[in-house]
Amino acid sequence: MDMLVTILDLLFPPFTIIFLVLFYPFYLLLKLIIYISKHLRFENVAGKVVLITGASSGIGEHIAYEYAKKGAHLVLVARRKDRLEVVAEQSRQLGSGDVIVIPGDVANVEDCKKFIDETIQHFGKLDHLVNNAGITQTLLFENYTQIQEANPIMASKAALLRFFETLRVELNPDIKITIIFPGVIATDMSSPRFIEQYGSDFILSQSVSKCAKGIFRGIGRGETYIYEPSREKWVLLLKNLCPEIVDYLTNCLFVRYGKPYFKRE
Repeated sequence: MDMLVTILDLLFPPFTIIFLVLFYPFYLLLKLIIYISKHLRFENVAGKVVLITGASSGIGEHIAYEYAKKGAHLVLVARRKDRLEVVAEQSRQLGSGDVIVIPGDVANVEDCKKFIDETIQHFGKLDHLVNNAGITQTLLFENYTQIQEANPIMASKAALLRFFETLRVELNPDIKITIIFPGVIATDMSSPRFIEQYGSDFILSQSVSKCAKGIFRGIGRGETYIYEPSREKWVLLLKNLCPEIVDYLTNCLFVRYGKPYFKRE
């Protein structure tokens, strides 16, 4: 068995290089053709029913506005009913023909069932489900009193990605799944603390409205993955091609901005 593993380790590098040299140009050409076709074929969401969780503020709120501008019917979900009412009224003014508000908590299974049941009862269908609700937690390792405190959020983030990638395979072609990777976005979760620490928002953060526009365009084109800001996918490419350089730059940024920002007083 060890001999077989050794042979495979020796053969894979040259075969991979040959494959890239011979077939990668054709792959890039195919990607270009698909990219152009997606830009020419944008989904018409007018009259479609869209349920958005975490719609009371931030990215969820502004995604609702993008759908509203195109005439979609909206189901807005979040815990803060008063904020949902504000977003609903703004969405109506932007062009949404029918907007309903359902307060509740996505962490509660019964509430999740209620969201779907009331949507189907009111509209008779559900076309888009935007799972936006969530929380963020960013701490230095030294600030954890017990490592178990980090387990739930670390496990859930990684598990969600693999879960939806697997679900995409199982549900294809009836249901399409788009996975979104937001970077540093200027929302209520990130901006106030950074402004308090430095006197201004993070210089590299993207506005929430621009982020929502990018997400909406990606959904309309049927993208499987969406990175906002779009530079995030190029950072990922660099990470794979030259990880040492990216690690060095990340370390410099962390020492200059990250550590002072997240360090407890």
